[in-house]
Amino acid sequence: MDAVTAITDRIAGIRGTIAGLGSAAAATPSSGRSFDSILATEIASRSGPGRVGTRGVSANPSVQRVGAYGPEQLANAAAIIAAGKAMGLSVRDQTIGVMTAMGESSLRVVDHGDAAGPDSRGLFQQRANGAWGSASDRMDPTTSATNFFTALTRVGGRDAMTPTAVAHAVQRNADPNHYARYWDDAVAVVTTLTGSRV
Repeated sequence: MDAVTAITDRIAGIRGTIAGLGSAAAATPSSGRSFDSILATEIASRSGPGRVGTRGVSANPSVQRVGAYGPEQLANAAAIIAAGKAMGLSVRDQTIGVMTAMGESSLRVVDHGDAAGPDSRGLFQQRANGAWGSASDRMDPTTSATNFFTALTRVGGRDAMTPTAVAHAVQRNADPNHYARYWDDAVAVVTTLTGSRV
């Protein structure tokens, strides 16, 4: 089992445990720490020196940060990559997914929108318009990434398009070039987590 799959499975296990505690405990566990904080700690403990695999998650066994992105954000990037990989998508498509989430949420599962989309939620800031599933779907990294990639597969000729144009075709951001500035960071994260280059 590669490290991306291991992290994704562990995230699912943690979410299942928290869900079993009930909604109040899920929102604020007895420790008073948020789910994101607990997840970041768990990922950091599993991805310390010598722990992060060379093929699945990192070619650098001491990775704790890639540029501005720390353990929680790298765990979310790993979930996006794993969702794309599970769908048989190319490394380029997976990187477009990571780039888009960087541009939408800085690779954080956010429970709020913005002025343009106050009902937007999650890594991809997906709207409550029925196209992206339930609120819990939009807040789940794997489900929201799968829904993003499902829409991405309907973008005809995407391999000939710029990455930002592909992301814009899925997200319909007001600025079609909004995502361009995140491409290099997304390439760095995906390369570090998988060892694969776009």
